[in-house]
Amino acid sequence: MPSSTPKQLSLSERAQQALRTPVDENAPYLQGLNPPQREAVLTIDGPVLMLAGAGTGKTRALTARLAHILSLRAAAPWQVLAVTFTNKAAREMKERVGSLIGDAVEGMRWMGTFHSIAAQILRRHAELVDLKSTFTIIDSDDQIRLCRDLIRASNVDEKRWPPRHLAGVIDSWKNRGLTPGQVPAKEEDRFADGKAIDLYGQYQKRLIELNAADFGDLLLHNITLFQKHPDIVAKYQNQFRYMLVDEYQDTNVAQYLWLRLLAQKNKNICVVGDDDQSIYGWRGAEVGNILRFEKDFPGAKTIRLEQNYRSTPAILATASTLIKANKNRLGKTLWTAREEDQKVRLSGVWDAEEEARLVTDEIEAAQAKKHALSDMAVLVRTAAQMRAFEDRFNLTGIAYQVIGGPRFYEREETRDALSYLRLVRNFDDDLSFARIINKPRRGLGDKGLQNINIAARKWGVSLCEATARLLEAQEIKGKARTGLSLFLTQLSHWRDQAKNLPPSDLAALVLDDSGYSDYWKNSKNPTAPGKLENLKELVQAASEFDTLPAWLDHVALVSEINQDSGDGLVSLMTLHAAKGLEFPIVFLPGWEDGLFPSQRALDESGAEGLEEERRLAYVGITRAREQCHISFAANRQVYGRWQNALPSRFIDELPEDHVEISLTTGASAATPHLLSSVAEDFTDEAEDDSDPFSSCHA
Repeated sequence: MPSSTPKQLSLSERAQQALRTPVDENAPYLQGLNPPQREAVLTIDGPVLMLAGAGTGKTRALTARLAHILSLRAAAPWQVLAVTFTNKAAREMKERVGSLIGDAVEGMRWMGTFHSIAAQILRRHAELVDLKSTFTIIDSDDQIRLCRDLIRASNVDEKRWPPRHLAGVIDSWKNRGLTPGQVPAKEEDRFADGKAIDLYGQYQKRLIELNAADFGDLLLHNITLFQKHPDIVAKYQNQFRYMLVDEYQDTNVAQYLWLRLLAQKNKNICVVGDDDQSIYGWRGAEVGNILRFEKDFPGAKTIRLEQNYRSTPAILATASTLIKANKNRLGKTLWTAREEDQKVRLSGVWDAEEEARLVTDEIEAAQAKKHALSDMAVLVRTAAQMRAFEDRFNLTGIAYQVIGGPRFYEREETRDALSYLRLVRNFDDDLSFARIINKPRRGLGDKGLQNINIAARKWGVSLCEATARLLEAQEIKGKARTGLSLFLTQLSHWRDQAKNLPPSDLAALVLDDSGYSDYWKNSKNPTAPGKLENLKELVQAASEFDTLPAWLDHVALVSEINQDSGDGLVSLMTLHAAKGLEFPIVFLPGWEDGLFPSQRALDESGAEGLEEERRLAYVGITRAREQCHISFAANRQVYGRWQNALPSRFIDELPEDHVEISLTTGASAATPHLLSSVAEDFTDEAEDDSDPFSSCHA
């Protein structure tokens, strides 16, 4: 008899078969997991909320879950959507999964940030939203310039209504998934006395003309595609058998809508997050997204990761007790198997300078006990607090770094170089054309550029095309004619070369041919040598990519700040910048009402603002592994004037059993409950007539 042909199982049948496959207890990704982590890894049928507290090993659990899905063959690598908030996190996850299961991870084409994945989808279907697949992704600087053009064209007072404000309003609407036609009429007064929605519409129309999209558009256009084209959303719903989403508490409405649309069929979505660490409401994050996950996905299983592997019992007890004051939370209690160590230190001082001296003294004392400077971080609520610490560090010779300064791709020289290359890719990119057409100078004055703009608008073409037509019609004369003719010739040549040259070689060619490298070589600016070094580094960065489009998209989507804490440097940063980091020793200065919690947050958002400020305090405390030092000052200078300050209301929410209190002379006479027992020790001295700031207590 002829042998029978094995039945070919459908994808769904293979997935169900995988779910019935016995667990391989020796699988490397299961080793060392605690029971809740293991449950989160093995529960792959249906929606799952992995509620992961700070330092509870959520990255390990998420990575192991991904490895488990691929090892079982419940889905092919390209059928898994894995979303992270930074490109760095995506790379690290891919590397970890690769170390566990090998080359299978190379097929994971849908691992990255919300914006990078949305950009991939949009390029495949750009024509359905009136774009070309070569569209440019503009950054915030280009966005502001475009807003400025629209404001001027609409005769709006630019000083009263700055472009950055309009860009912020538009971003907020896009974060909520709103197109111009969906913005509520009552919000038209958010800019230029009722022109906000109209300007938003003009802004979107101009982007289409430029064949461009901003960051918000990547998700907004995706949502439009999915809502208006059922066949498109069905394609991706079938594509993604499993979805994994990290830092779910930080998603905004647009990201939430995008995920909901994609997850409606299979519902095999696992979101990982911590509602107690949702601290980005000011940029659109909605803590409600994670709070209502179980309602959005009926039958969802919530798995709490509560065993902390980072901090001491005192630090965890302090953070847990504080956050319990929040009403809008799902609830969990962190614990650790570590032995008890020193308590959290709470210090009250006279003013900001004394606070800086106190922190500096503690840093030097820790150094004497063999702690490296890189073990320590000072986390402030606002950047304005940094000055006192920087002055003190410079005075005492303590090496430090400010995390969150200018980024490589935001520097003038790198932005100019990238504008050249964006124009090579997309001749319709007027923003890039306007940025570099006179870098180096090509004889084109402001009037000449204005004439090109007028002609481009009149003919409905790009600035490149308008320039070519004006040159052909002999409308451009003198040096400008020579310079622009050469530039357009070079541009066509660079585009031809881009078909064959790797991005690094193309970048070097463009920088040399255009004269941009010589522009800085001949510059008298003392920063010129550093700028040339940055251009060399840019060319080197391009060598990591195979094509120009892939490199430019990567650059446009790079979002994380440089988080390298260095060797032998104290890290100084805001609490928001510290999210995701950890240090053996953490200093949390400025715990005063009005500063922390921020009065602005309270005024703008009321009870919700207070809860987010409390979550920010929780994040700050849980950055510490061994020691946590909290401090407040009785007096601060605000806009040059001394003001009396009250200790933060958060201090009264700290557990007395786990906090050690130290108050210097004159710290404050008005103390909350936690401080009242020691307040009498210094009150009399604080009111002494010799006190130069005694008027502050009036």
